[in-house]
Amino acid sequence: MRRAAAEGWDFGDAYERYVGRWSRPVAMEFLRWLSPSPGLAWADVGCGTGALASAILTMCEPSLVSGIDSSEGLVSGARRRISDPRARFETGDATHLPWDSAVWDTTVSGLVLNFVRDHDAMVGEMARVTRPGGSVAAYVWDYAGGMQMMRHFWDAAVAVSPGDATLDQAERFPLCQPGPLQALFERAGLKAVAVRAIEIPTVFQSFDDFWTPFLGRTGADPSYLASVGGEVRERIRRHLASRLASTPDGPIALTARAWAVQGVV
Repeated sequence: MRRAAAEGWDFGDAYERYVGRWSRPVAMEFLRWLSPSPGLAWADVGCGTGALASAILTMCEPSLVSGIDSSEGLVSGARRRISDPRARFETGDATHLPWDSAVWDTTVSGLVLNFVRDHDAMVGEMARVTRPGGSVAAYVWDYAGGMQMMRHFWDAAVAVSPGDATLDQAERFPLCQPGPLQALFERAGLKAVAVRAIEIPTVFQSFDDFWTPFLGRTGADPSYLASVGGEVRERIRRHLASRLASTPDGPIALTARAWAVQGVV
């Protein structure tokens, strides 16, 4: 059994090709669920390349969106992509946010919570910086099955290297299910906690469109793939090509499910 590969998160363009393109429609559905009032001040914790912040700016008429992420590469990507004067981005630690208490109307996080070592500290900080009566909300991929792109990848990887089963994100991130998410938010003292599924189509134009982003070394699965030898990598590729074969060079239609959770301070 190998240890988990060090995960790279510093290449914004590679992240966009890998999963950023799918995070945008999930962000839009997430915001429709929150149904916020206009004119709010938002904090985006773990903002990445700005997918959620961009959706907030487009859909929610915020007064301000402040994003924070530990990766300078992703923050730089967000700054390049988003020039709206209502948005600002900085590097920082999700478990030690740099803001005063009770300064944001809504504090959100997209596809990040499971990657932070101390989930309770992160949600506690999100609650701390949110005003009384404000909302704290987040969403994560359903690694156990609903995020089919990643599920196919790990099924192929474990078929090739059974000893790496413990590196499967479904095993690594048991938080990413409704019960654990609800319990986490309730431990933070949030009220009226609710959880729901968000599901979107993910259509790949060809197998190359599916496979090539896994070679980008940014994100958990690409980092794992970069850590294995060339022969193992090729065996995973062949296994996936066989598993996903439909028509030669035709589209591959999958779906992606995220679990969303929100509570009130």
